[in-house]
Amino acid sequence: MIGGVGMDIVDLAMFQEQLDDKASSFVEGTFTQREIATAKARSKTRQARFFAARFAAKEALIKAWSTALWGQPPVLSHVDMREIEVCMDDFGRPGLVFHGAVAQAIETLGSIVCHLSLTHDGGYAAAVVVLEVRNI
Repeated sequence: MIGGVGMDIVDLAMFQEQLDDKASSFVEGTFTQREIATAKARSKTRQARFFAARFAAKEALIKAWSTALWGQPPVLSHVDMREIEVCMDDFGRPGLVFHGAVAQAIETLGSIVCHLSLTHDGGYAAAVVVLEVRNI
């Protein structure tokens, strides 16, 4: 059964401005060390698209999770975005891995499968997350 759906879109030009701000701790406060290391292996232009798509994925996950809890209070008062990690399988397909408090809170939904789609084209990056709840 579909428990929640979330989508997010990021304007790459505005996102690049955030990345270029030397005083900002946005990257370190939003992405895991593995995500940062993977991005740093890319060109500056590709880094922005990489980070933007992953930021969209984290936002889309929060929206899908919120939708799944419609009518109920939030499980967490604050979400540490570094506890939501976008990983790729051996075939290049994206997926989400949860850590810490987010992992514990996601478990309150029961047995879930998280479907993720990422895209970037022109001046935008976007992500869609579908939470499939499997009550076994």
